[in-house]
Amino acid sequence: MPPTSTPIPEPTLRHGVNFGNMLEASHEGDWGLYVQKEYFDLVKQAGFDFVRLPVSWDAHADSSAPYTIDPEFLFRVDQVAGWAMEQNLTIIIDFHNYNDMMSNPWGNKDRFLAIWKQLAEHYKDYPPTVLFELLNEPYNQLDAAMWNEDVSAALQIVRATNPTRDVVIGPVQWNAYDWISTLDVPNDPHVIATFHYYLPFEFTHQGAEWVGAESQKWLGNTWDATDAQKSAIASNFDSVAQWSQRHENVRILLGEFGAYSKAPQDSRVRWTTFVREQAEAHGFAWAYWEFGSGFGVYDPNVKAWREDLLKALIP
Repeated sequence: MPPTSTPIPEPTLRHGVNFGNMLEASHEGDWGLYVQKEYFDLVKQAGFDFVRLPVSWDAHADSSAPYTIDPEFLFRVDQVAGWAMEQNLTIIIDFHNYNDMMSNPWGNKDRFLAIWKQLAEHYKDYPPTVLFELLNEPYNQLDAAMWNEDVSAALQIVRATNPTRDVVIGPVQWNAYDWISTLDVPNDPHVIATFHYYLPFEFTHQGAEWVGAESQKWLGNTWDATDAQKSAIASNFDSVAQWSQRHENVRILLGEFGAYSKAPQDSRVRWTTFVREQAEAHGFAWAYWEFGSGFGVYDPNVKAWREDLLKALIP
C-alpha cells in the first residue's frame, strides 16, 4: 500500500522538470544517470512542484500475452514515486521510448493496452499526485487517426480503476504544437493535453549526436531574443492556447522544452527564459527537459545547479 496522507493531496502542476536519461533507458544507468532520492530533495528546494518521469515500460514487459511487467522494475518505479510523494511533489509516470509501437502500431496495440491495464490497477490506490501519461511523442506509422483510437481505448481501461486520476495525452508528430489540432479531446475533465517545444530546432539541437552529422553544421547558432524570434514562439503558443479555448479550456502541459548543452550558453539561457515566460503567460504548466544530462539544469558530477539555467526557470 502506498504512503498516504490526510487530507488527500491535490496534484500541483506548474513548474516541473523531466528526469530524463534515467528510467527511459532500456536499463537504468545505461545513459549515465540513476534516479536518486536526493534529486527529489533538490528539485523541491529549488522551487519545482512536479517531476515528469519518462519510463521505458516496453523494455520491462513480456513480449507475449499477458505482457506481464517485471515486478522488480515495477517496485523500482514505486520507490521513485514514493520519493516524490515524500517531498509533496506531483509525479507524471510517462510511457517513453516505445519504438515498436511507432513502427508497428497495429501489432503492438494489445500489448500497449495490457501494460496500461496493469499500471492502472497497480496505482489505483495511489494519491492523485501520481499522474499517467499514455505515450511520449507518437510518430512514424502511428498516425493521428490511429492514435486517437488508441487514446480512447487506453483511457477507457484506465478509467475502469482510476476514474478521477489526471491523464496526459499529446498529439502525433513527436507531440508537435502544430499537430495538437489533430487530437480528439475526450469528454473528461481529468485529461491534460501536452505538447513539446524545441524550435528553432537548428538552435536547440545543435551538435546533438543522435540527430546525425547535420547537427554539427548548426554549431554556433544563437538565439538573441530579437523581435522576430520572440514573435515566432509567441505565435506558436497563441495557437495552442486558442485550440485549448475551443476545447472547453482543456488544461495544457508544455511537457518538454530545452536547448542542448552545445548551444552557446547565453543563448540557451535567453531561449529558456522566454519559452518559460510564454508558457506561464498562456497559463500552461511546463516541464523542462531535463534534470542532469545533456540539457541538464543540474550538474550531477559537481553536484550543483547550473545557476543561470535554474534562474531562467525559477527566477
